[in-house]
Amino acid sequence: MNVSKFEQRTLHALAQGAAIRVEKDEKGKIQAVICVTREGWLLSDCTLATFRRLKRRRLIASRSGGPYRITREGLGAVRAQLDNR
Repeated sequence: MNVSKFEQRTLHALAQGAAIRVEKDEKGKIQAVICVTREGWLLSDCTLATFRRLKRRRLIASRSGGPYRITREGLGAVRAQLDNR
């Protein structure tokens, strides 16, 4: 599966424990997304367009109204990266 660089960065952060929180308008449509890493930092690569592509491909999902997290398909699509710690 072809995954862009921005999608890859977002998936890698999600695989390490990040979560995507959404902001909705009064009609329930998603207006903005915020990707928060497990350390509490914001990921700027996660835009609304990137979020929609990941959701359409079923690489991320929300369960019970919670934040969006990576799915098993998403874990299979993410390439291994060195952790720069």
